[in-house]
Amino acid sequence: GNLTPGTCMLPRLKYWLFRILATLLSLFILVEVNYPQLTPQAQLSVFALLGLTLVFLKYPIHPKITSNTLLQFLDLLIALSVVVCFSYILVQTEPLFQSHWLNGQSLGNRAGLEHPLDHLVGLIGLILVLEATRRAIGLTLPLLAISFLAYAAYGYAMPDWLFPHRGYNWDRIVSQTFLHSQGVFGIALKVMFTYVFLFVLFGTVLEQTGATGYILDTARRLFRNSTGGSAKVAVISSGLMGSLSGSAVANTATTGTFTIPMMRSAGFRPSVAGGVEAAASSGGALVPPIMGAGAYMMLEIVEPTVTYIEIIKAALVPALLYYTALLLIVHFHARRIGTTTKDQDLPERPPKVQGAIFLVAFITLILFLVLGYTPFRAVSIALLFVLILSAFSPKTRVGLRALYSALESAAHGGVSLIAAASCVGIIIGIVTLTGIGAKLPSTLLPLAQNNLILALFLLMISTIILGMGLPSAVCYLLMATLVGPVLGELGIVPLAAHLFIFYFGMMSMVTPPVALAAYTAAAIANAGIMQTGVAAFRFALVGFTLPYAFVLHPELLLLSPDFTATIANILI
Repeated sequence: GNLTPGTCMLPRLKYWLFRILATLLSLFILVEVNYPQLTPQAQLSVFALLGLTLVFLKYPIHPKITSNTLLQFLDLLIALSVVVCFSYILVQTEPLFQSHWLNGQSLGNRAGLEHPLDHLVGLIGLILVLEATRRAIGLTLPLLAISFLAYAAYGYAMPDWLFPHRGYNWDRIVSQTFLHSQGVFGIALKVMFTYVFLFVLFGTVLEQTGATGYILDTARRLFRNSTGGSAKVAVISSGLMGSLSGSAVANTATTGTFTIPMMRSAGFRPSVAGGVEAAASSGGALVPPIMGAGAYMMLEIVEPTVTYIEIIKAALVPALLYYTALLLIVHFHARRIGTTTKDQDLPERPPKVQGAIFLVAFITLILFLVLGYTPFRAVSIALLFVLILSAFSPKTRVGLRALYSALESAAHGGVSLIAAASCVGIIIGIVTLTGIGAKLPSTLLPLAQNNLILALFLLMISTIILGMGLPSAVCYLLMATLVGPVLGELGIVPLAAHLFIFYFGMMSMVTPPVALAAYTAAAIANAGIMQTGVAAFRFALVGFTLPYAFVLHPELLLLSPDFTATIANILI
């Protein structure tokens, strides 16, 4: 979805509407998360309203049809219908609008006795969520959601092996998935609102200061005369940047623009250069302290509950092992093919203050987390520190224009996740309604009791298949919802089981035939899609073995099922 001002009135209107609403979305989240004024469902309705409106302004009905005036007008009408539907939820749930409540009761209090208008708005809302998701991330997730909706409606017609149930009427399905807080306005959207978006904004502000460019430059200087230095630059910079963005595809597109041409000029084949970048970018969300969205979802899902610090500690050793292995693999590969050691001429060294800002950002974030602040409060304080520190140098200063650009950029990066989270909410609502979440483990559990490795292997395959068309955080959320109940009964540490799913959600980004990070790298490297996908898969193979290692030996996560993991246990 490329928005340009254009010369015609409609494209110009869409362009300016997007810019205004994108800034409004980022500001709303920043204020409302730290100083809440609305009830939880009202918060999420405004969040979804702004997010889905932006999706319809950004993504056309079809990528190849962008100039048709009639379709552009239709996009504006659909965006308006999003505003109407989600405003209705806001008005019917927020006490401020009590005088407008139907039957004098809030939407939550009339559960089971909804007004026909509630069901009409809910049905239109569901259709809008499905279409927004299709535009933003493709057909996979909407088709999955539709199949779950069909399962809820026609459960009585299902064969025995497909978990039949008595079936529900559409009023009940719409109530469950849209009108109340177990569907669209449930945990998936809540995690995006409370945690993820602020970290996306944190990354875009750091980018404006030049701090992220400093990482790349430092890595280039560090490995300047090393064997396969350009590939090592890709590994280190992608790992650090990926922790900020959490998106393998966005990470590949950002750092790959610099690192892939560097690798090619050093003698790496185009498909190999793309493969190294995709493998390194896919591991980025496994790197503490930020870890994309996964860490925040685990805070809400893992039973018994864990703290943010425990998740970061658990992720540390596997992340170090993944990137150490990747550095060794590219080193030996470079030696075998005989790449040139001399890197391209280095540009002028960026000011040291940019590096200082990056360090302050990370130290501040971790310090406030250790002090017991919630993740969203810690990142908000870190953001404030970055803005204050950057003001001391004209080379890093984030002026009003740059800040506006960062707010807009965060919305660009986050709207597809809002659509995906809303759609996942539909599936979670159906899982809760039909009880399939409790039935699925009953088939996996006997298998797990006989053969844990086989159960883990099936879990890996299903996660990779599901992750092929979904953002990795969304894939983790779905898998944790579907198989969450069984994870506690596998006889393994719960956090280890959740990290197992999370790892394979990430590895689906480099697993052919649908390896989205490798596709992005192939486009930059001007290489074949499948060759790049296979190369990325080969470089990332360590990521397929690590989860088995830390599930069977939780000491690698600084955890243990029956005793405190000592340094000796961890080293062994």
